[in-house]
Amino acid sequence: MNYQWYPGHMTKARRMMQEDMKLIDLVIELIDARIPLSSRNPDIDELGKGKARMILLNKADLADERQNAAWMEYFEGLGYFATKLNSRTGAGLKSIQPLIHQACREKIERDRKRGIINRPVRAMVVGIPNVGKSTFINSLAGKACAKTGNKPGVTKGKQWIRLNKTVELLDTPGILWPKFEDQTVGLKLALVGSMKDELLNAEELTLWLLHYLKEAYPGWLTKRYSVSEEAGEPELLVMVAENRSCKQKGGEPDLAKAAALLLDDFRSGRLGRITLEAPEK
Repeated sequence: MNYQWYPGHMTKARRMMQEDMKLIDLVIELIDARIPLSSRNPDIDELGKGKARMILLNKADLADERQNAAWMEYFEGLGYFATKLNSRTGAGLKSIQPLIHQACREKIERDRKRGIINRPVRAMVVGIPNVGKSTFINSLAGKACAKTGNKPGVTKGKQWIRLNKTVELLDTPGILWPKFEDQTVGLKLALVGSMKDELLNAEELTLWLLHYLKEAYPGWLTKRYSVSEEAGEPELLVMVAENRSCKQKGGEPDLAKAAALLLDDFRSGRLGRITLEAPEK
């Protein structure tokens, strides 16, 4: 299957983001901690050239804790300010404002030398669809000031949010990029819910996930579904269907239902804390 989803409003959003870059001091990029590289839009690096940069590994509670630490070290090594958080529960939010001021220390010092005092840091919050930008802003601001939703494509326009006297945030729509050079990137984005499910083949997604879990997290499938990991992925999906009583009329295994169940277990964390990619050494 070819994984691609680039609605028309994303082209407009990218143009708007480009125009707004001149207004801001800092780019805060939210990524999905389960797929830190695949959930980074390569356009952001181009658009944000010359700006201070922060990377937030959101949904860190769903990702492998060892990999969270490895990814933070990886991004810090590239010169980003990085931290992990769970914007839904608020875990990690207390570190955000101090990190914003640390990332913009040079800008604040330049302002002070010019006699400009108390000019707020203006930060643009960016990221792919469904990565949790609006939830992050609402949690940080302590009120529902940005629209939220559990499906991609909720934020369509831009809005400024004043956190306090020292920080203002610009919320932006989630944008993907027009073409995935590597289809595995699209597949991983689909797995974490950054594309509309109705455009996807759930069975194909889960066969890849089953193969990955057997390699990277041996024993987890057996523990969750009482299946034999010696089997191939198609047989494993049948076993999951049988274990969870996913049946069609006539008693045949309902593989579509089993695939949807597996996807839901992965996305919700019921399968455990799983990261789908590791930083390159």
